[in-house]
Amino acid sequence: MTMAFLLELSHVKMYCSIWRENSEIIEKERLKMSEKKQRELRVRCLVLDHDDTVVKSTPEINFPAFLRSLKDLRGTTMSYEQFVEYNFDPGFYEMCADILHYTPEEIRYQEAEWERAAAVTIPAVYEGLPEILHTYMENGGKICVSSHSMRKTILRDYEAAGLPEPELIFDWACPEGKRKPHPYALQETMRILNLKPEELLMVDDLKPGYDMAKACGVPFACAGWSDNQIPVVREYMQKYCDYYLKTTAELEKILYKD
Repeated sequence: MTMAFLLELSHVKMYCSIWRENSEIIEKERLKMSEKKQRELRVRCLVLDHDDTVVKSTPEINFPAFLRSLKDLRGTTMSYEQFVEYNFDPGFYEMCADILHYTPEEIRYQEAEWERAAAVTIPAVYEGLPEILHTYMENGGKICVSSHSMRKTILRDYEAAGLPEPELIFDWACPEGKRKPHPYALQETMRILNLKPEELLMVDDLKPGYDMAKACGVPFACAGWSDNQIPVVREYMQKYCDYYLKTTAELEKILYKD
């Protein structure tokens, strides 16, 4: 055998060894992924609210923007607790139209102020949700969003937080009669994904989400980790919701059968 042949043979052996080692690593990773995906889902589709369920947007964006509009349009102010209580019941749009008596033009002014604020501030995500949602999707779960935020804002926040992109989004652009608390988002989710009510879980921090879930027979979990859990909200949600979750870790526990 020539020296060149022996050298080439040694290179072949080295490459084979590297290939074998890499193959073993890949196989180990595949088995790890396989083990992760063996968890049996209790919830096939998670329908998430956005503001103050996934990201901390009311204290950081929504409330300050609302106060600026309120001062401009009515020359007055409102406490954070009162704002949350009105959002809880009767709901944000109803607060604007029926309590503050905003005209359609004033509602558009308020929306424009909110959009300006949302465009320059990215709210923080609640701790633990990125890992929980990625693992849930790896196990075959589907994630959808029903929110009063705009689609572009929701997608931006998900990307910034490293969250998996939702399969369906029902946002503020939905016609007024089809926005939360109307059950349209849940009805469409079940129709498009061919799912039954009991295969979904709606997660929200306020009553409009609970109302839409109840109207469809969909199980509901309150995001008790939210900054919006003032006493009146907490007492109602603990009494009527299927689940009251104090932490995001408690959400993960109810997604699987094991």
